[in-house]
Amino acid sequence: MIRLITIVLFSVWFTSCISNKRINYLQNIKGNEPIELDEFIPYAEVDYEYVLQPFDIVDIDFASPNQELLAAFEYQGAAAVRGGRAGGGGGGAMDIFYFSGYSIDKDGFVRMPVLGQIKLAGLTEEMARDKVQEAINTYFKEDVSVRLRIGGIRFTTLGEFQSVGPKVILKNRATIFDAISLAGESNILARKNELFLIRQYDGGMKIHQINLNDRQLLASPYFFIQPNDVLYLQPMQIRQVGSGENISSSLQLGISIITAMMFIYGITSGIF
Repeated sequence: MIRLITIVLFSVWFTSCISNKRINYLQNIKGNEPIELDEFIPYAEVDYEYVLQPFDIVDIDFASPNQELLAAFEYQGAAAVRGGRAGGGGGGAMDIFYFSGYSIDKDGFVRMPVLGQIKLAGLTEEMARDKVQEAINTYFKEDVSVRLRIGGIRFTTLGEFQSVGPKVILKNRATIFDAISLAGESNILARKNELFLIRQYDGGMKIHQINLNDRQLLASPYFFIQPNDVLYLQPMQIRQVGSGENISSSLQLGISIITAMMFIYGITSGIF
């Protein structure tokens, strides 16, 4: 009986405890080129610029000395929504750019007052701004300045995050850690070496696997998130045995199992 109890305790401890190697971010996991502290890490794509895609939302507004004429080129109410914007990121409950911005349709076009349909998909922010600038210059001889920005980075979190669902970061560039911090620190039982990133491409989707434990992530092409990304963080298999979040929970699980075993042993041996 003592031998059996010893085996059970060791099994519970072995299966319930979680190594820090499975929890800590950005470890120097040995590979072909390990990254040391204070080492400069260039981005995977130094000249990275996001290319607009169908279903993105862009924020477009104009500036000119003659604001009354410019009013014809904006939807009524859009300026009021812009005036009431609050800074920072949001969890998707109130997506201000959904109401004030322009959504790119499935064919890559935005429809604007007076200017009509303009194709922006496949262009960078700067290229798209120049295209809108060219379109409005046909109506004005005086200077009109166009400002065009991505209406925030929309992404979705699923799985072992504190908060799951649609999220919005009001920036034009954000890292995967910006996304994780907005969604809430991942559960200790999350499988951080297998974060699945579902990314939209022209005509379809791809699933990429990311290792948050590995410092090489900083040089990965997936270090920066893109609009419409989906982040899915899987749970560890340890959940099938017990929570394993700390020694106390592991001991409680072991004591419960041993108590049940001793009770069954007492009944079968005639002690009780």
